[in-house]
Amino acid sequence: MTGQAARPKEAAPAARPAARAPRRIRLRRGLTPWLFLAAPLVLLITFTYAPVANMVAYSFTDWDGVSPELSYTGGENYVELLTRPELFEVFFVSGYYLAASVIQIAAALYFATVLSFNVRFRNFFKGVLFFPYLINGVAIGFVFLYFFQDGGTLDSVLSLFGIGTDHAWLGTPVSANTSLAGVSVWRYMGLNFVLFLGAIQSIPGELYEAAELDGANRWQQFRHIIAPGIRPVLSLSVILSISGSLSVFEIPYIMTGGATGTETFVIQTVKLAFQFNKTGLASAAAVVLLLIILAVTWVQRRLVPDDKVDLV
Repeated sequence: MTGQAARPKEAAPAARPAARAPRRIRLRRGLTPWLFLAAPLVLLITFTYAPVANMVAYSFTDWDGVSPELSYTGGENYVELLTRPELFEVFFVSGYYLAASVIQIAAALYFATVLSFNVRFRNFFKGVLFFPYLINGVAIGFVFLYFFQDGGTLDSVLSLFGIGTDHAWLGTPVSANTSLAGVSVWRYMGLNFVLFLGAIQSIPGELYEAAELDGANRWQQFRHIIAPGIRPVLSLSVILSISGSLSVFEIPYIMTGGATGTETFVIQTVKLAFQFNKTGLASAAAVVLLLIILAVTWVQRRLVPDDKVDLV
């Protein structure tokens, strides 16, 4: 060692704090997301929330939908709705569509489960099941109007199997509502099918492999892996089916116009507004329907909460 004392090591310079971005840049960064959201928010407010607000305002008036003048009537429209039972009797028709929605969900869940495994021509069957949902509802109504008419497609197919019938499929309330509900099953099953299929395919494949190593069959895999894994999507499908059953309009309006006991609450509301010129009463009916759907959704969410699913 030399005679000179060892110099102590110099301390490392302290790290400088990161310089803050200029205020203009930070402001631009904060406004950028809102600039992207501006157009959707304007469209949403203009075509959704503003019409709903106008509808609620009209429900407290006697407006006929034509005259520029309207007078405030308070809650008379709601009193009339609650004191006229025939205005709510049309909700019994929704029972057919509720029953059809159960069949629809069960069939969609079955096909989604089967086609999630390695099945021959599964892509072809996926397209076949989802295709009806892509067709315009008016076109479906006219196609099935000919399908169910006397001597139409259904009677012709039945005659090929030696089944002769002079039954008017749209001639009685029971057969007409059953036929219309069957059409709704055919059309909307594709939506639930796609939702279920996406939820099933999001389940990790390792779970199926572990289940097969443990000797689990397909039913046991569905019960213990698939069913818990798609519970949030199943809950969403139930909500959509119930709300759709209460607000059916397109198919019965095109095929029967609400005749033969097939009138739904929405068809009745449309007739009140455009046929009898009672826009105020029709607006009150629409508000009541909205509140019923919100109440049913709230009850369903309380009974079946959307808990987090952890299968791993």
